[in-house]
Amino acid sequence: MAETATPAETVNVDRVRAARRSPAEHLADAFAAGSVPGAVTLKEIPYQTQVGVRVDRTSDAGTRVASVTGGLPAACGEVVSSDSASTVWLGPTEFLVVAPEGSHDSLGGSLVGDLTAALGSDSGQVVDLSANRTTFELSGSRARAVLEKSCALDLHPRVLKAGTALSTEIGHIPVVLWKVDEETFKIFPRASFADYLGRWLLDSMREYASPEVP
Repeated sequence: MAETATPAETVNVDRVRAARRSPAEHLADAFAAGSVPGAVTLKEIPYQTQVGVRVDRTSDAGTRVASVTGGLPAACGEVVSSDSASTVWLGPTEFLVVAPEGSHDSLGGSLVGDLTAALGSDSGQVVDLSANRTTFELSGSRARAVLEKSCALDLHPRVLKAGTALSTEIGHIPVVLWKVDEETFKIFPRASFADYLGRWLLDSMREYASPEVP
């Protein structure tokens, strides 16, 4: 049975929500204005819970961590998703766990604490990265074309399959790029680069807002 938050806990959660400012919050109107329905749309998905995990996935600690996340990916590009979280492969013993904002311990969730407890005293690391990165979602039939202007990866569907996530650069900015489906990409830049990358993507989208020349 789920525990009911006390009034004091509810007030604290409300204070946390009220105090937050996402890295690209000031670009929300520009993202909406620069999006082209039917072609390409850009938006920020703020405040997702993001946890960096270092652990040997084949160890006992790896098994315990996997029981919290719903699994750990085994190869470069792989993403393992469950009802509660998605885990991205960053290296043989390095992973990024992404979950809804409500999973964060400061908002009544327990993901960071659960992962820390699962790791225990074994070799490894659990780091709350929720404030370190934000999430952009670029979607639409022209989303790949926008990314191809400044991303060195081969983004053709024959090469980059849906469900794949890789570390790369977009506009010279280091990001994790996750191809969610054939027309949807999630981009994870560090918070300090969010303004630059958001404006870069808007500029790359601009041509699709112009009328086609007959």
